[in-house]
Amino acid sequence: MKALVLEKVSNFDINPEPLILKEIPEPTPSDNDLLLKISACGVCHTEIDEIEGRTPPPVFPMILGHQAVGKVIGKGKNVSKFDLGDRVGVGWFFSSCGKCEFCLRGDENLCDEFKATGRDVFGGYAEYMVVPETSAFFIPDVFSDEESAPLFCAGAIGYRSLKLSSIKDGDNLGLTGFGASGHLVLKLVKNKFPNTKIFVFARSEKEREFAVQLGAYWSGDTFEESPEKLNAIIDTTPVWTPVVKALENLKQGGRLVINAIRKEDIDKNFLMNIDYSKHLWLEKEIKSVANVSPSDIKDFLKIAGVIPIKPEYQTYKLEDANLALRELKERKIRGAKVLII
Repeated sequence: MKALVLEKVSNFDINPEPLILKEIPEPTPSDNDLLLKISACGVCHTEIDEIEGRTPPPVFPMILGHQAVGKVIGKGKNVSKFDLGDRVGVGWFFSSCGKCEFCLRGDENLCDEFKATGRDVFGGYAEYMVVPETSAFFIPDVFSDEESAPLFCAGAIGYRSLKLSSIKDGDNLGLTGFGASGHLVLKLVKNKFPNTKIFVFARSEKEREFAVQLGAYWSGDTFEESPEKLNAIIDTTPVWTPVVKALENLKQGGRLVINAIRKEDIDKNFLMNIDYSKHLWLEKEIKSVANVSPSDIKDFLKIAGVIPIKPEYQTYKLEDANLALRELKERKIRGAKVLII
C-alpha cells in the first residue's frame, strides 16, 4: 500500500518534506481489529508537534494521521459491532489499559498506557490501517467522508474543551486561535448556547473575518483587549503568548482551557511576564485538555449529526500532506485541512 512515512524527527524550516511517500505491506487485523480502506484523513497541528519532536513517536518509521475515515474491508474473528462495508472513523484515541481508575470512570484519555493513533501506532496517512473495534465509530449519514474527518479530532477535542470550560448559556466565551477546532467550537456554541457571545482572538486578519462570518460577536488580534470580560476562554494555539493575553481578558473566577497537546518553545520566555495580581488573582483558573476519550468522540458525532455541524475544509492529495502541514504551520488556514486518499 501507499503510505506517507516519518522516518525521523525533523524541523520544517530545515526539511520542508519530512514525510516520505513509500510502498509498504498492507496491515493484517488481529482478532479484535478492523482493517479499514482509508478514503480521507484530517491534518492536525499535533502532527507538526510529532514531526518536530515535541511529542515524537516512540519508534520510527511512523505513519501519522489521527482523523481517519474509511470502510471496513476486513475484521478479526472477535469483532461483533461492525460489518464489512461499514463506514467508520478513528480519532487520536487508539487504546488504553481498560483497567485503571481513569479507564473505569470513562477518562481513558488520562490512562498511563494511553496510545495515540498516528503517534504510537500507524495512523491514517495511508491507503489502509488497522484499529481496535473499540476505537472505531460509526459516522452519521449526513456527513461526507471529507466533512467527517475533522470531527474526529478538531471537533471531539473542541467538544471536550467546551465541556471543561463549564460555561452556561449567556456567558461570554473567548476563542484564541481560529483553525479547525476553533471554528467547530463556534458552530457548536451557536447552537448549544444561543445567548452566549463569542469573542475570537487571532493573528490573521482572514481568520478574524472568517470568525465574524460564522457568527462571532467580536474578533480581534491576540494582543487586543476584548470589549467585555469573559467567563471562559478556549486556547487552541500552539504557542504561549495567547495564554498570557487570555488571562488578562478573563472575568473574576473565569477559566482558561488550553486545548493543545504541546506548546512550541518559540515564545516561552513570554511566560515570565505573568503577573499574579493581573493574570491569576481573583480565582481565575487554568485547565489543560489531555487527548480525547472514546465517549467524547461518540457523543460529539451524535450531536454534530443532529444539528448538523459541518466543518469548512480544504482538500489535498495524500502526496501533498507536507504542503498541507507547512500551510498549517504558516497559519494559512480556513477551517480544516483534509487529505483525500
